[in-house]
Amino acid sequence: MDKKLNRRDFMRLLGAGLTGIVLGGEKGRCETVRKPNFVLIFADDLGYGDIGGFGLKESPFKTPNLDRMAREGAKLTSFYVPTPYCAPSRGTILTGRYPFRHSVVFNPAPDAGINEVGLPHSEITIAEALDEAGYASICIGKWHLGHTFEYLPRKQGFDEYFGILYSNDMRPVQLVENEKVVEYPVVQATLTKRYTQRALDFIERSAGQNRPFFVYLAHAMPHKPLAASEEFYTPGTPEDLYADVISELDWSVGQILEKLKSLGLDDNTMVIFTSDNGPWYGGSTGGLRGMKGNTWEGGLRVPMIARWPGKIPAGVVNNSLAGTIDMLPTILKAASVPVPSDRVIDGMDIMPMLRSGKAESPHEAIFGMQGTNLATIRSGKWRLHVRSPGGKADRDDAWVDPRGPDGVTILAPYEQARPSQYPGATEGDGPKTMMLFDIESDPAEQHDLSAKYPDVVKRLKAAFDKTLAQVPEFKQPKRFDGLRRLTGGSLEDAWEAK
Repeated sequence: MDKKLNRRDFMRLLGAGLTGIVLGGEKGRCETVRKPNFVLIFADDLGYGDIGGFGLKESPFKTPNLDRMAREGAKLTSFYVPTPYCAPSRGTILTGRYPFRHSVVFNPAPDAGINEVGLPHSEITIAEALDEAGYASICIGKWHLGHTFEYLPRKQGFDEYFGILYSNDMRPVQLVENEKVVEYPVVQATLTKRYTQRALDFIERSAGQNRPFFVYLAHAMPHKPLAASEEFYTPGTPEDLYADVISELDWSVGQILEKLKSLGLDDNTMVIFTSDNGPWYGGSTGGLRGMKGNTWEGGLRVPMIARWPGKIPAGVVNNSLAGTIDMLPTILKAASVPVPSDRVIDGMDIMPMLRSGKAESPHEAIFGMQGTNLATIRSGKWRLHVRSPGGKADRDDAWVDPRGPDGVTILAPYEQARPSQYPGATEGDGPKTMMLFDIESDPAEQHDLSAKYPDVVKRLKAAFDKTLAQVPEFKQPKRFDGLRRLTGGSLEDAWEAK
C-alpha cells in the first residue's frame, strides 16, 4: 500500500492535529500561534438601510446585536456587490473575482429550467484555499452556484453543507444536507433558527477537534418569501413581517458572537456580516435610490461589518471604496494562506481599512454589472452609469408573485411585502445612459452631472472601457422544461444517478 501523502492530504492532517505552529519563545519557552477562524455571514436581499448605522436616515428596524458588532469592530459604508441579484454576487464573494471572470452571470433556477449554470471547478473558493491549510469548512444556507451534482458545495471545497441550493422561492424548495434531501416541503419559518444552530454546532465541533474553521452562513432571509420563527413572528401586526425577519437575523448574529465568546474563540475569530445585493419590497435602502434588480446605489451598495477583537479596533468607520471582491484576499491574508497567483483576483486585502477609518481604498475603481454587461464604474466620489440604471418597478398592488407561498410547495406566511412598499428613493433625474453622480454630496443619485463634468465622464469611461475589453460574450443558458425534465422531479434522484 502506498503510504505517501500528497500536499492536500498532508495539510489536512496537519490542520486536524494542530491549532497552530509551535515557535521558540524567550528562555526556551514554546508558544503556540493559533490559526484564526472565520465566520462570513451573507444575508440575502438585505438593504443598506435594513440595519442600524447605515443609510442616509435611521433604519426602520431594530438590530441591537449588529449595532454592538459595529461598535466593537469596523463598518465600511461604501461597500459594493458586483451585481444587483443573487448568484453572480455569491460567486464573487467566494472567489474574489468579478462575475465576468468566474462566469456565473445568470441565476440558476430549477423551476425555470436553468440547470446548467454553476461555478466552474477551475475557480478557487475561500473554502478550497483554506482547505489546503487544514481548515474545516461548512456552507450553510443558500448556495445558488449550481444545483446539479457537479456544482454542489462539497465539490467546491466545503466539508459540509446544509441548506437550500438556490433561492427559497424557487421550486422545489428542498432542504439538503450534503447531497441528501432531508426535508420537502420546507417550513421556512424555521430556516434562520436551524441555520444558526447548525453554525453553532459546527463551531463547537471544530473547537473540540482543535481545528481552525471557516463558516459561510448564507441566510435565506430577507429574500422572499419572508418567514420568521414563532419567537419573532408578530401576528398582531402582519404588515411588519420584514421587521420580524430582521430581528431574527440580528438574534442569529448575537448567538454566534456569544458562542465564540463562551468557547474562548472571540479574539481569534474574524466575523463578517454583509449582503448579496440591495433589498426587495418591504426593505430599506436607507434613502439610496433604487432596489434589487437595478444598478442604482440601492441595488449595489450594501452594509458591511467586521469584528475581530484585538485585531480590528472598536468603532472604526471607513468611508473608502471596497466590495465583496475583497473578501477572499482579506481572509486568506489573515490566515497566512497564499492568494491564487495563476489568475486575476480583482479583490485586494482591505484589512488596513478595517483597522483605520483613515485608510484609503486599494482600488482605483470598482465595477458593477447588469446581466452579462458591465454597467457602472465608481472611482473616488464619482459614479458613472455607462448603461441605464433602470427605474422603479412598474407593478401595481394587484400584482401576485408567481413564486409566492401556496401552502403546499412553499410554506411561509401569506402576508408578504407588496410593490407599494418600495424600498428605495424614486425621485431624481430620469434614468439614461452615461449618467454621472457625485456620491459624496449626492448619495441618493438625484442630479446627473455628466454635462457639467465632461472631463470626469471621459476619464471614467476610459477606465471602464479597459475593463470592458476583458468581458467575454456570454450565451444565454439553455432552458429545459423545468426541473422535471432534468431529474424526473427530484434533485436527489439526479445526484444518485451520478
